[in-house]
Amino acid sequence: MLTPPKHKAPPLNALRAFESAARLGGFTAAAAELSVTPGAVAQQIKSLEVWAGAVLFERMSQGVRLTELGKQVSLDFGVAFDLIGQASNKLRSGAVSKQIRIAVLPSVAQLWLSNRLPQARTLVPDVNISITALDRAPNLLREPYDLSLFFYDQSELSDHAVKICADRIFPVCSPLLAESLKQPSDLKGLSFLHDTSWLGDWKNWLDDVCPEQLIDSKGPSFSLYSLAVQEAQNDAGVLIGHEPLVRAAIQNGSLVAPFSDRIELPHFLAIDSPGPVLKGNPVAKIIEFLCA
Repeated sequence: MLTPPKHKAPPLNALRAFESAARLGGFTAAAAELSVTPGAVAQQIKSLEVWAGAVLFERMSQGVRLTELGKQVSLDFGVAFDLIGQASNKLRSGAVSKQIRIAVLPSVAQLWLSNRLPQARTLVPDVNISITALDRAPNLLREPYDLSLFFYDQSELSDHAVKICADRIFPVCSPLLAESLKQPSDLKGLSFLHDTSWLGDWKNWLDDVCPEQLIDSKGPSFSLYSLAVQEAQNDAGVLIGHEPLVRAAIQNGSLVAPFSDRIELPHFLAIDSPGPVLKGNPVAKIIEFLCA
């Protein structure tokens, strides 16, 4: 009996590259998500097109666009990779894990989480807690993290997310600078410190608290919020403080909030997980502790 030749399955990496590029709208965005180069994404998708015998993306001078066939199959692949992610998370959570992987915003890692890690480790002494700083929250169905700790808008919170606290903002500065600040108009002429991730902070606060004041809030910007906080402590200027991130500095006296006016932003510091967490599980213990 003759055995017919087996058809070669499509390359998994190529399928992943195609799904990411289709969902995010381009090769560059997919490359960032997959931690590869845009050229590598283009090569993977080309290999998939050769395997399928069909073009999935139209290449244009200003980017790429899905063909009709590409549109038809992209959602199916999205569902498929979500299911793979869910199965992988179920496998990991069902096993006796010796590691908890937490993805966290850099400023939250440095100014909020770091002080809590020593006690967190005592709660799960047989488990290693690994921290990865990311600029944006990961897709927990796709990326290998047990928890993510970020500021989330209400619409971004999953069914498994737990809110830790609201995000309130207000000016903070060193005790020396605070001596001359009795009312918001006293801010005129001072150096305003900015974080590049939250460039709208000063405008939001000034527009809400003193819209009638013509205060020029120009000043130096920092890509690390923790560095901006340090500069505020060093008398370099006044910074908009995010309450969860500056609470410790206010408590130890290195920063002062000279005004009582605070505004609440429409998002929360929250912790999320890929799925339901069983009570008593090491991950559940960490969530309960961080939300206490």
